Amino acid sequence: MQKHNKIDKLKAEVRSHKSDNKKIGFVPTMGALHEGHLSLINIAKKHADIIVVSVFVNPTQFNDPGDYEKYPRNMSKDMEMLKEVGTDIVFAPSEEEIYPEKDNRKFDFGALEKVMEGKHRPGHFNGVAQVVSRLFDIVEPDIAVFGEKDFQQLAIIRKMVKDHNYPVKIMGAPIIRENDGLAMSSRNQRLNSEQRKSAAFINQILAASKNKSQHLSVKQLEDWVTDSLNKIAHLEVEYFQIVDQETLQPVNNWQENCDKIGCIAVYCGEVRLIDNIKYSF
Repeated sequence: MQKHNKIDKLKAEVRSHKSDNKKIGFVPTMGALHEGHLSLINIAKKHADIIVVSVFVNPTQFNDPGDYEKYPRNMSKDMEMLKEVGTDIVFAPSEEEIYPEKDNRKFDFGALEKVMEGKHRPGHFNGVAQVVSRLFDIVEPDIAVFGEKDFQQLAIIRKMVKDHNYPVKIMGAPIIRENDGLAMSSRNQRLNSEQRKSAAFINQILAASKNKSQHLSVKQLEDWVTDSLNKIAHLEVEYFQIVDQETLQPVNNWQENCDKIGCIAVYCGEVRLIDNIKYSF
């Protein structure tokens, strides 16, 4: 496994592999790795010959500077996990390497970015697009894998790739969960033991909502999920919205002809957790 901090070194190695007709798979991460990240790498390995993983906590996607400072970082542990799962190349650049100058680019994702995460975290998706497009330009991958826990982010990246004609195939990967159902997230490390117990109810309530959807309206179900979680110690729902999986626009009734997904953001103490659940009829 090779580790590079500099763009020119990474590019030289990637291009060497490409000259040998090797397909490049890419998994961008912000480190503090867990089994969810490793599942993305394993998917990439099935579709590519050489796997590149980036470890970079991107400052431009944090609308809360305090959240950026508190984001967990553990490079030595990350490197052990990446080696064990069979990563070929690790790219761990400095902020100056990724942004030698301030990135003032503005991306327009239309209605996709005006709901849910986009509404509650202004500027977040522009920062995501800045760093992902920068990484795509550097790595030049054939495929890239992103987790479905960040469902809206996945939709945004797919639109960016389409709008800007990136020659990369975007693959979504299913959510990996802890034994009690909590979606794996680097932020889970920041929960204390009592908060961690409460956080498990997020998925439990979402799972129960699938049965409730048979006899509650969309609005009633959104209210039921929100009220149920707000009654649990340490939890406060920021939003729960049932939307069209493709457009991410709100669904008003179950009869609408689209695939539906419920997306949620919940504060557990100061830690903000997201999750989602798909509804089928």
